[in-house]
Amino acid sequence: MKERRKNRGPVTAWVVLSLFMSVYLFLSACSSIDCPVQNTVMTKYNLKKADGTTDTLGVDTMWVWTPRIDGSDTLLINRLCGSTATDFKIPVSHTQLEDIICTMVVDTIGSIWLDTIRIQKEDYPHFESVDCHPTYFHKITNISSTHDIIDTVVINKTDVNYESETEHFHLYLKARR
Repeated sequence: MKERRKNRGPVTAWVVLSLFMSVYLFLSACSSIDCPVQNTVMTKYNLKKADGTTDTLGVDTMWVWTPRIDGSDTLLINRLCGSTATDFKIPVSHTQLEDIICTMVVDTIGSIWLDTIRIQKEDYPHFESVDCHPTYFHKITNISSTHDIIDTVVINKTDVNYESETEHFHLYLKARR
């Protein structure tokens, strides 16, 4: 007599799926590392008037770029302008002891002001986990600038890390009108 097999398809599939999910959750729990999603290390520049109050670019327009080792330039900010433009953020290199930032401000009648900011820093590796990308944090040691439109640059906070809203520099601009 022929033995009849019971159809266990849905139950077997459920058991296999449950076993697969258990193994997946176990493995992902063992290797789950909290690597930062946004791991760009940036400095924040706040525009200030001579009296220390917040300045804006108003109708003026600002470009910011940095020269590269190979002689070319990298545009970092293109046409920052407006009455709400009170600050900007710039990434920090981890291969140079000094970052050079060039700025150009143009007003509505065509006056152009060019300045160069030099930032000396110490780089140190930041370790999250061997599973995460390498990251460097920085300690600002000195800052200087030319003085075409920039009156003074002041270091507000020396430690540069993932905290992108920290005001690292106060950029005091000369009166433009």
